[in-house]
Amino acid sequence: MFLSALFGATKARSAFARQDAPFWKGNPDAKTFSSIQQERLAEARSSLQRLLSVTGTRTVENTLKPYDEMLTYLDAAGSQASLLEQVHPDSAVRAASEKSTQEVAAFSTDVSLNRAVYDALSSLDTKTVDPATRYYLERTLRDFRLGGVDKDESTRNKIKILRDELVEIGQEFARSIREDKRTVVVKDVSELDGLPADFIELHKPNPDGTVTLTTDYPDAVPVFSYAKSDDLRKRMYMEYNNRAHPNNLSTLDTLIAKRHELATILGFRNWADLITADKMVENGKNASEFIDKIALASEKKGTQEYSMLLARKRKDFPKAESVDAWESSYWSEIVRKSAFNFDAQSVRPYFPYEKVKQGVLDVTSKLFDVTFRKLDDAPVWHPSVECYEMYEGNTLVGRFYLDMHPRANKYNHAAEFAIRNGIAGVQIPEAALICNFPGGIAGDAGLMEHDDVVTFFHEFGHLLHHLFGGRQSWIGISGIQTEWDFVEAPSQMLEEWAWDPVTLASFARHHKTNEPIPSDLVKQMRRASEFGKGLQVRTQMAYARLSLSCYDRNPSDVNTNELAKTIFEQYRPFKHVDGTHFQCSFGHLMDYSAVYYTYMWSLVIAKDFFGQFDRANMLALGIARNYRDTILAPGGSKPARQLVRDFLGRETDFKAWQSWLNEGD
Repeated sequence: MFLSALFGATKARSAFARQDAPFWKGNPDAKTFSSIQQERLAEARSSLQRLLSVTGTRTVENTLKPYDEMLTYLDAAGSQASLLEQVHPDSAVRAASEKSTQEVAAFSTDVSLNRAVYDALSSLDTKTVDPATRYYLERTLRDFRLGGVDKDESTRNKIKILRDELVEIGQEFARSIREDKRTVVVKDVSELDGLPADFIELHKPNPDGTVTLTTDYPDAVPVFSYAKSDDLRKRMYMEYNNRAHPNNLSTLDTLIAKRHELATILGFRNWADLITADKMVENGKNASEFIDKIALASEKKGTQEYSMLLARKRKDFPKAESVDAWESSYWSEIVRKSAFNFDAQSVRPYFPYEKVKQGVLDVTSKLFDVTFRKLDDAPVWHPSVECYEMYEGNTLVGRFYLDMHPRANKYNHAAEFAIRNGIAGVQIPEAALICNFPGGIAGDAGLMEHDDVVTFFHEFGHLLHHLFGGRQSWIGISGIQTEWDFVEAPSQMLEEWAWDPVTLASFARHHKTNEPIPSDLVKQMRRASEFGKGLQVRTQMAYARLSLSCYDRNPSDVNTNELAKTIFEQYRPFKHVDGTHFQCSFGHLMDYSAVYYTYMWSLVIAKDFFGQFDRANMLALGIARNYRDTILAPGGSKPARQLVRDFLGRETDFKAWQSWLNEGD
């Protein structure tokens, strides 16, 4: 059960009370958290036993319901352990959470290989059930088969061993990235020339006159974009692209080999074919062809943009023969200044973190007709974390946490973490945004890059999808449980509001004068953003090809150093920088594995979705409500292709994406 000490008491699903209390209460130490998790696993085992002990005719009530009850406990245990191992400041709690993740995964693996559970679910008559329940059963049985439930006992034992090992290997990979906090020492403040004044103000010299920078986003991104010192940019590039090296070189090799072994045992040629079998793309070959299609479509634009970068560099350095990888962001900003009359630093004063945060809340509140209320007294795992609740009218329908600034031993990217999925009438959904934005320091306005603002909207799109979709009758189809190559579409679609002059003017105000961001400045920013789009797409395809290539062949043919060098030089015009090991900190090789292509696949869908909105009135409620009801609210209760048809009235196509790619040409 959910312990009353932390989570509010609940009984078996048949007698569940409404669960509205925040998931985190008090400040449990490692031992207490482990006890909570053990009780959840005990409840899951009890639900499983009820399923297996049924005699006579099996029904949805006596078979699917206890199965879903079991998932309810596993969902809470697994999601919360996954979050805390990435964000909790206490190393003992992080370690306990990692152990709990292993235990939940082992339990889940045992169930997925339990032939008696599969047979029980297979025996259910679905003719009279509602469509969502029928889809839930069909998808569940498919996943059992993909997991190897139909193999002999000896093979199932091998599968279990491999899956348990993969959990620990994946944790090791993520831990190495999280804990490798690198620094770059600036010998003299003159090396900071070109960086924003507020950046320099925040980075006071040490007693010996040096300045210490980190590889966290708030330090690294401004250096890449604005530092005039080529040496500083290169040193930052080297450190940034060597995070988790050398540890993760061997860890990644092991991860790739074990996944391949598992895939072949399950009857697939490779891991790429296994991991795509339940996606919209269907198999590795189709994923590869999609990458090729996108790469070809962006090739001309990317080549033209690189030529512009080199031409601009030659104005300052006439003998330059190339633009290096650590220079690309810097010269891109210079081109935007000279060719598009836009300086990215000119918009930063309009994006102090607190204003942006409130803006995201206000915009989405109006767009989707909900209210957000800050819960000031909510217990949190770190003092910087904030808790909010989402209401429809006076009804509480969701809760979320914002953990938004860098700190030691914290997840160092940006992501939405599920905390628990909701069940209609039983428990509300909860989630957390984990980001690394500027701010959170006394006296610091936390001026954000516009890219940070876009990221905020993106991640908040995931959160809304989780909350709106988290009110299904079954936890197994609640929240963001659609096909993996669809889940980015709603978040990418919401990014569009970060580019709208009217939307931005509603919250983007100068941190000193409180003047709204000028519409003409936003339009300039939009025009300037067209430059670099081809190179950006090509870079995304390099990531996608690297992701796929690590897993679509025999591990004996995989040398990740050679793959990274060859693929990056094939898809991008910049020479590979010897001595860097990007793949070691490319966390997607662990969690997304072979399917990084999903970002661009989803973007194609997102651009099609956005085409249905009125760009002249982006806060209009009608189309937004239809989008909410047809795309977000169904959660995982329908196939993604059906969700697309429900909203668009047709299958998606490439027209909107191609128009987006070629805007400004």
